[in-house]
Amino acid sequence: MKRLLYILLTSMALGCGTMSAANDGAAPQQRIEAVANATGGSGRINFIAGNSDAVFHIYSITGQLLKTVRLSADGHASLDMPKGFYVVRCNGQWSRKVIVK
Repeated sequence: MKRLLYILLTSMALGCGTMSAANDGAAPQQRIEAVANATGGSGRINFIAGNSDAVFHIYSITGQLLKTVRLSADGHASLDMPKGFYVVRCNGQWSRKVIVK
């Protein structure tokens, strides 16, 4: 317990605490992730670009690039896909797992 407290106090003293990072303005990469979105659905993947252009790359679970979807700001699209698990990467900033049922 003492060791955990020491690590916590040391990281806060060095400015590595999450409290200080949460008060700073969001970096542009974080704003893109918060706005752009990809969700799985029944036989399709749905994409929302948000307030900036977005490029979505859809990968198979083995890592093979299957498709690329480009959307302009405030755009949205759906892509019919077979049932399965996919990884969607947006603007090289974030990626998430998507299930198509």
